[in-house]
Amino acid sequence: MSAASISRIVARNLRRRVNPEIRSKWVPQSSLISTSAQSAFTAPQPVQEKRERSIWSKLLLFVPGAITFGLGTWQIFRRQEKIKMLEYRQIRLGTEPLKGNEIVPSSGNFDSLEFRRVQCKGVFDEKKSIYIGPRSRSISGVTENGYYLITPLIPVPGDPESIQSPILVNRGWVPRSWRDKAIDSSADEPLSSSSSTINQESAKTSWWCFWSAKLEALEEPGPSVIPVDVIGVIRGSEKPSIFVPANDPNASQWFYVDVPAIAGACRLSENTLYIEHINENVNPSSPYPIPKDANTLIHSSVMPQDHLNYMLTWYSLSTAVTFMAIKRLKPRKSRR
Repeated sequence: MSAASISRIVARNLRRRVNPEIRSKWVPQSSLISTSAQSAFTAPQPVQEKRERSIWSKLLLFVPGAITFGLGTWQIFRRQEKIKMLEYRQIRLGTEPLKGNEIVPSSGNFDSLEFRRVQCKGVFDEKKSIYIGPRSRSISGVTENGYYLITPLIPVPGDPESIQSPILVNRGWVPRSWRDKAIDSSADEPLSSSSSTINQESAKTSWWCFWSAKLEALEEPGPSVIPVDVIGVIRGSEKPSIFVPANDPNASQWFYVDVPAIAGACRLSENTLYIEHINENVNPSSPYPIPKDANTLIHSSVMPQDHLNYMLTWYSLSTAVTFMAIKRLKPRKSRR
């Protein structure tokens, strides 16, 4: 090989290294297409994923503020509903009381009569009293546990002004000693009734000359029927929370007012009317049962002012967390 040919080859190789167009001619066309396609489809994908993640992370920062803002708005609507409900109760309690003998309990639809005052005349059936509780009450700054006393009020025979069918009356609050005394007396009743039966049977088998006198002496007089006038408010069953245990009628344990169940335990109809006795003039000599005050019925566990406080609290939290989210997204100034 001559020196001229060698110089031409060296010059050609140098041109290929310097000029990329000439170098690309020696690269296969298929490899160029594959590399270009791979760079076109794979390179932007990580960048797009990062953008989506950053957008969602920014939006999630505002979720707590939106939730707390919604809760504050919900308290506004709840406040308006509570105001209307209390006004409705106050108007109903201010109307003239209904007559108990004019109410027909056979229909069983007393929802439209709730919070209406009613005047009933009848006789309390003390033996069928039921105690609901325990319910606490503050007396002279001291909290004491007790029960609500519910007793059936039965009609007075031959009295047209009396109620026409039995009703349930929540007579008010009594201390625990009342319930314990009632349980003890009910436990002693079977023994006393059996002893009186034995005495009557022995009297029948005694001498004939004394049998009539013995029977008259052993006959106990019946309980005196004393009619009472009760002014109460028509109410319905209570709605217990998830923390209140279920009633157990077989064990005589009642934790909340369930009108159909209590009526069934007293052998009354499920459509029995239920009222809460209200009386502001309590006899100091015999204060128990303590009836409810009418003002307590125009009261709720959460009053409108409480809803207003809750609204301000939720809006304050919403403002705070939204401000923190904005501050978090604000770019930091570079330190010089």
